[in-house]
Amino acid sequence: MNTISAPSVYSQRGFLPFVAARLAAVFALQIQAIVVAWQIYDMTRDPLSLAYVGLAQFLPMVLLLMPAGDLIDRYDRKRILALSWFTEGFCSALLLWLTSSGSTMVGAYYAALVLFGCGRAFTGPALQSLLPQIVPRTQLAQAIAANSLIMRIATIAGPLIGGSLYALGGGNLAYAVCMACFALGLLLLPLVPVLFADIAKVTETVSWYRLTAGIRFIFSHPMILGVISLDLFAVLLGGVVALLPIYAHEVLHVGPQGLGMLRSAIAVGALLTGLYLSRRTYNRHVGMTMFIAVAIFGVANLVFALSTWFWVSFAALAIAGAADMISVYIRTSLIQFLTPDDMRGRVNAVNMLFVGSSNELGEFRAGTSAAWFGVIPAAIIGGLGTLAIVGTWMWTFKSLRTVDKFEDTL
Repeated sequence: MNTISAPSVYSQRGFLPFVAARLAAVFALQIQAIVVAWQIYDMTRDPLSLAYVGLAQFLPMVLLLMPAGDLIDRYDRKRILALSWFTEGFCSALLLWLTSSGSTMVGAYYAALVLFGCGRAFTGPALQSLLPQIVPRTQLAQAIAANSLIMRIATIAGPLIGGSLYALGGGNLAYAVCMACFALGLLLLPLVPVLFADIAKVTETVSWYRLTAGIRFIFSHPMILGVISLDLFAVLLGGVVALLPIYAHEVLHVGPQGLGMLRSAIAVGALLTGLYLSRRTYNRHVGMTMFIAVAIFGVANLVFALSTWFWVSFAALAIAGAADMISVYIRTSLIQFLTPDDMRGRVNAVNMLFVGSSNELGEFRAGTSAAWFGVIPAAIIGGLGTLAIVGTWMWTFKSLRTVDKFEDTL
């Protein structure tokens, strides 16, 4: 462990407004996620309805992420980010209108989430590509840890606030707050200067060749392929977020506030871990540490699957969040160190496609498994699947298992 002074990152002129803008947008995302999931399940009481919540957001991301990465490498990344946040804020406005009109047409809510998925296709790659332009490369690993730490504040407070807002004023109040958060992010974004790199000059002239450059780059670098695919399959099989409304309703017997606490538990563990990593960056045996963290993530989800006690479930989710934070920190740092600036948009777009697949398709997998087998067997199967993936990937990607320091990838 190497102690690094936090002000060395926070003193960078563009870092604090970048983090503040992103924090506001993540607040909106987390509040909206918890409210729309509760609202739709409350209307339908059908586990498949939660599966479709993830699918509605994932499908547009599949179609748009590759063009998004190409555009991010060719045009102003801040402008693209602003347009994506505006689109997501408009989605919150649509959900507010549907709720205030008393609509129970679930398809209309799914349509709004499709629009939200379109915006998210551009948001993730733009944010990931913008961060290395704000801080110098020598502080990039610490900036990633500090940025992740601050984002976890929103992922803790967002679900708690979302559940409380829904209990106090229903979806109307919650979606209005989401709109305000996106507006705040848009107001702060012009204060973020690009300090350390210009927008990449993409020279390829064939459109399809440009669009697929990120895929070719990833498949030509086994370490990047290993970390991205590990996250894809581990979360796709082991994630339990989509099942939380069912557990809150039928297993743990808590209301929307309890659901918000369960969703925040994952971020509580991640926050504490991120706080440590932002002060003492980890840079030894990073490959093996990542595999161990993902294995702990799978075991913690198994404990949650079997628990019928609220606080045991909360603790298991917190441990899963802590393990996931370590994995995310190592995975993100490896990708950033291995990727040149002129490829960041396209590589991060492919990475977001994998992340989106693991999250949104993971929700669909969890919802359909719960409908077929029941909620508890579905969660158990997912946890065991995560452990199987860890063992398979450790055997398949030896170079990733043996990497010691981030600098070894340069």
